[in-house]
Amino acid sequence: MPNTPPAPSATLSPPSAAVSPPASRHAVGVSNDEFRAALSRLAAGVVLVTAQEASLDPDDPQAPVGEDVGMTATAFMSVSLDPPLVLVSLREGSRMDDLLDEQPLWAVSVLSESQRHIAGRFAMKGRISDRLLFEDIPYVRGGATGAPLVGGALATLECRTEQRVEAGDHVLVIGRVLTASLPSADGGPLLYFRGRYRQVG
Repeated sequence: MPNTPPAPSATLSPPSAAVSPPASRHAVGVSNDEFRAALSRLAAGVVLVTAQEASLDPDDPQAPVGEDVGMTATAFMSVSLDPPLVLVSLREGSRMDDLLDEQPLWAVSVLSESQRHIAGRFAMKGRISDRLLFEDIPYVRGGATGAPLVGGALATLECRTEQRVEAGDHVLVIGRVLTASLPSADGGPLLYFRGRYRQVG
C-alpha cells in the first residue's frame, strides 16, 4: 500500500514534543488574542447604560414596571450633532441587548474616576440581580426615559433607540439624545486601558 503524504497544512512533531492548541484565528489571519491585545491599547471612557423594563401589563397604568437593568460599557461614542445621536455596542443576546430590543428608552451615565466600584459591579459575570446592584447606589430617575441616572456622574444622557445594526457578535444601538445634563463637575473621567480601570494623570 503506498504511503499517503500528510496534507500541506499538517505539522509533524516528535512524539515527545508538547503541542499547544493553536490560537483561534479568523479568515484574515488575526487571532482573537492579537485582536484583543491591539484594541486594549485604545483608552476608552467608561459609562453605565441603564434602562427600566416595561410594565408587565402595558394596558394597565397601575401595573408595576419591571426591574432596572444596568451594564458597564466602554464601546460608547457620539455619532451625530444634528440630530444628536450616540451609539453603544452590546453583546448580542446579552440581558441589555434583549431589553433594548423591546424597550426603546435608555440612559447613559458617564462615570467619574471615583466611580470605579460602580463600573466593576455592573461588569461582573454571574452577578446578583440588578435590583440588588442598584440598592446602595445614589441615582435619580430620568424624566424622559424612567431609567436610572447615577448621582455624581460627569454627564448623563437619556436616549431613544433610532436604529439597531447587527455587527458580528455585537449589536450597535444608535439612540437619539432626548436630554443631556452635567450632574457633577468634580473629578476626571474613569478610563479603561489594557484591561484595567484607570484615571487621567
